[in-house]
Amino acid sequence: MVRIYVESYGCSRNKADGEIMEAILLRAGYELVEAPEKADYVVVNTCAVKDPTEFKMVKRIRELLDSGKRVIVTGCLPHVNLDAIDPRVSGILGVKSIDRIAEAIETAERGGKLVSVENWRERNLDKLELPRLWKPGVAFVVPISEGCLNACTYCATRFARGVLKSYRPELVVKWVKEALARGYKEIILSSEDTGCYGFDIGTNLAELLDKITSIKGEFRVRVGMMNPNHALKFLDELIEAYRDEKVYRFLHLPVQSGDNEILRRMGRTYTVEEFEEIVRAFRKKIPELNLNTDIIVGFPGETDEAFRNTVELVKRVKPDKINVSRYSARPGTIAARWKQLPGWLVKERSRLLHRLRLQIAYEINKAYVGRTVEVLVHGPGKKGGVEGRTFNYKDIILDSGDPGEFVNVNVEWAGSTYLRGSVVKSK
Repeated sequence: MVRIYVESYGCSRNKADGEIMEAILLRAGYELVEAPEKADYVVVNTCAVKDPTEFKMVKRIRELLDSGKRVIVTGCLPHVNLDAIDPRVSGILGVKSIDRIAEAIETAERGGKLVSVENWRERNLDKLELPRLWKPGVAFVVPISEGCLNACTYCATRFARGVLKSYRPELVVKWVKEALARGYKEIILSSEDTGCYGFDIGTNLAELLDKITSIKGEFRVRVGMMNPNHALKFLDELIEAYRDEKVYRFLHLPVQSGDNEILRRMGRTYTVEEFEEIVRAFRKKIPELNLNTDIIVGFPGETDEAFRNTVELVKRVKPDKINVSRYSARPGTIAARWKQLPGWLVKERSRLLHRLRLQIAYEINKAYVGRTVEVLVHGPGKKGGVEGRTFNYKDIILDSGDPGEFVNVNVEWAGSTYLRGSVVKSK
């Protein structure tokens, strides 16, 4: 029997795609193995959001081929930079061709090579209609849409995921109910941009959240990243949906820059002032909101003043977490054609912002020390102990706890990136 290993990189959306392919392969009669060393074929489900990520993918594919493995490449890389993929691979599938994964293996076994990347926009694939492999765990990713409505000048992901296709609310709810019935306690709503969910089918994220939180049982919902320009369109309704106790008090709202001219050059159709308006509105109605944002430093045209504006925004807003990225030009994007900033300057700005974000995060987190908070236990932690998530999705390491259990925890220590505490009692 042909043995296959699937390894997925990047976002939770890609993780879900990987589990869909695993289910399809199992149904087709293939054997899934738990390590690439045991496999005849390795499916590399790629990410290509940044230059360093692309280099990592290319290196990984080459390593596997050099070790004698046959490789099928899927995910975003084929759309972003097809030429970067080693010609020795046994097949290439785009993100809307993952339903053909068994066919790709069959073709390779016959000595052929299935390449399904071109004309992907013509494939109207509804991934919630496909099977999914159910893996042990507490959290389950439910994709709610694919693609987005933005046209950012730096983004190559849209070359892979395309224009927004929202999945029907009843299908999303069906998957959530099935996950809960199987014992999952955390539902991760995943998309390139949850903020525009439903705009193409006459609904929105708030309405979807209301349907999900009305499901009986004790569980939590983590909402994925949403862009400010879409959140503004139904802000009051969205905040009201967030007030349900089943929704983590967690908001991932990328600002990308604190300078309006840079936002314009980025193709981000909102202003710094509108970003701050959303944050104020959320914080007013959602106490102890865990605000996460993304910032790109070194974007073409970012002057010293523009960078200072970003730093001042961070000091004003004080996000709990900032994902700082150094700008890297992606093939085919508009911004790649513009004059690039010197690498040393981009690194310098990145380091400065990184130090600031850790300082702010520590100041926020240390206020939790001495408090008792609700935590959902996830399982063994990478930092030792048992990992869990607080009511507002902060990472916390516990002394004990069973996966899927809701417990009250006394917070005893705080760092910039996580907390530590002891279980007081189970709920």
